Amino acid sequence: MSYKINSDCTNCGACEAECPNTAITEGTDSRTINADACTECVGFHAEPQCATVCPTESCVLDEANKETESALIAKLQKLHPGKSFANPMPSHFRK
Repeated sequence: MSYKINSDCTNCGACEAECPNTAITEGTDSRTINADACTECVGFHAEPQCATVCPTESCVLDEANKETESALIAKLQKLHPGKSFANPMPSHFRK
């Protein structure tokens, strides 16, 4: 499942710099997350970094975009062709 940014966002930008997939962009009043580019940081970090750094806790799971770890890994490999990732990949699915 990808993350989304709710209406509590103050548009501070803390999350955008942390996204390894550049899935977060600046909007008029808040940031937005492109679900097609969000891998919940699987492959890069053990926790979604947007949610970790957000001072207003505005980065939340998007229940409308549920994805399995394998689907997120496939998306990751499509977004970063040719890149090698650690085995096992960092993932919040493996706590």
